[in-house]
Amino acid sequence: MTAPEAPAQAAMPQPDLATASPPARADGTGWNLVQRILRRQDRGRTPVEVGRLRLALVFGAFTVVFVAIAGQLVNVSLLGGGVEARQLVARKPAPPERGEILDRNGQLLAATLPTTSVYADPRKVLDAEDTARRLHQVFPDVPLATLVERLASERTFVYVRRNISPQQMQRVNSLGLPGVYFQEETRRLYPQGPVVSQVLGFSDVDNQGLGGVERQFNDRLRTGETIQLSLDLRVQHMLRQELITAMTRFSAIGAAGVVLDARTAEVLAMVSLPDFDPNDPGRAPDDARFNRATLGVYEMGSTFKIFNTAMGLEAGVTSMSGGYDASAPIRIGRFEINDDHAKNRWMSTPEIFKYSSNIGSAKMALDVGAAGQRQFLERLRLLQPSRLEVPEVGRPQFPKAWRPINVMTIAFGHGISVSPMMLAAATAPVVNGGFWREPTLLRRELEEVPAGEPIMSPRTSADMRRLMRLVVVEGTGRNANVDGYVTGGKTGTAEKIGAGGYQKNKRISSFVGAFPLHDPKYVVFVMLDEPKGIRETFGFATAGWVAAPTFARVVSRIGPLLGVPPVDETTPEIRQIMAVTETPRPGGQRVSQR
Repeated sequence: MTAPEAPAQAAMPQPDLATASPPARADGTGWNLVQRILRRQDRGRTPVEVGRLRLALVFGAFTVVFVAIAGQLVNVSLLGGGVEARQLVARKPAPPERGEILDRNGQLLAATLPTTSVYADPRKVLDAEDTARRLHQVFPDVPLATLVERLASERTFVYVRRNISPQQMQRVNSLGLPGVYFQEETRRLYPQGPVVSQVLGFSDVDNQGLGGVERQFNDRLRTGETIQLSLDLRVQHMLRQELITAMTRFSAIGAAGVVLDARTAEVLAMVSLPDFDPNDPGRAPDDARFNRATLGVYEMGSTFKIFNTAMGLEAGVTSMSGGYDASAPIRIGRFEINDDHAKNRWMSTPEIFKYSSNIGSAKMALDVGAAGQRQFLERLRLLQPSRLEVPEVGRPQFPKAWRPINVMTIAFGHGISVSPMMLAAATAPVVNGGFWREPTLLRRELEEVPAGEPIMSPRTSADMRRLMRLVVVEGTGRNANVDGYVTGGKTGTAEKIGAGGYQKNKRISSFVGAFPLHDPKYVVFVMLDEPKGIRETFGFATAGWVAAPTFARVVSRIGPLLGVPPVDETTPEIRQIMAVTETPRPGGQRVSQR
């Protein structure tokens, strides 16, 4: 039995690839060109040869396309070509790197480092909310709502976060978020943190100076110039540490200090507390950014008797052997001038200074007169803003009408307000032989030190050094004495002015002095804002108890560092230079003479 034959199948016509018409398409002209080329190649060839030729052509076409794609991938991933690759890490034309700031010994205070920022093109972000949530996990300090708002905007460029760390960059990169890219930038770094913050100021995310030296020398720093300051970072550290200690011990709300070279007028240290970290200035409260050393102006109290006594000696209205009757208060209308350490007798000029007599100082100023007093203070630059190289400079306050009552109160530091820097700068000519030099924050070479403007005679300066020494040996500043360093200066305690007038429980306590007085080199000023008395000071918070010992600790630490050798103060040479000898005057009164 034979199997039934399979039914015959209808023969299917096979299309001729050479003559078949393709489906209608927009680029028919190109297809017709390909057909003509194929027909021309097929003439005179067998069907097998035609198939092999066309297979080779197809393979060659695929090879060309593959090579083109591979080349583009290499260009994008390795060579940085293509629009998207350029957006991945954008490279803007780099401006000159912002210049460094150094201290006088070359220690780095401010520098610029390369960094990376994250930005987005909202048009290419697929899901703004999802992208924002994922970025918020990397940058929790950026509010989620802010990220959503930025990524959903119609803009073509928005920052996600500037100045990120390498770890943050890696995390963002691993997310693979469409429309999110990196951009190379720079960031200002302050390696000393808050130590020099009030001097340096800070810069913004675009490296523009916004305060202090950064703002003052912004144009020079932008060109890449290095700025070397007069500051000695070691002295700055020590002054700041001692002010923090005193501020904490006496529960003060603030403090300020200055160390000035009396010969060159270079500022070796300048501190204002509280301070801030310039690496993160946005977190600093306003009080921390306020520079008490240059911007704050205060009534400095009896420290002004340095200038008043120098003025009286220079004007010739008194002498080291002269004096004034301080046996009774001075009454002018409803005002009365008293002495805190009243002796109720005639007092010599050295005694007036040593015991800080307001009565004697006021009478000395009256003898000079309003015009002479104002002229002398103008020569010491106490009636004009400091020209120190920072924008934060306070304007001194003084009366417009210079009446007799003003003459007397200014004599002991009331009715006139100046900054700590102004006071320290004015003290320098009193001790350096009488020459005024503009204080500076820039390092000066010896040949760059100006000759100076003569303010007073060398004799007046020498007499004032003796009187300043007398204060720490026998007067109100005994706590400022430092064995071996021949210190001298003047205390100053002034009540602060409030809404209802002077406030007895709020005061500025300060001490300004110099060392070594037998060969003056450095002026040191310290100030505490609203200190509180403690058990060790018997409840007192006056300058002799809080500012004078702070001055002494600063000198004892910076003296060896600055190369000032201790001396034996009992040697005949130093005793002769510093001696103020007092002899009895007929009638039991005393007179002083060298």
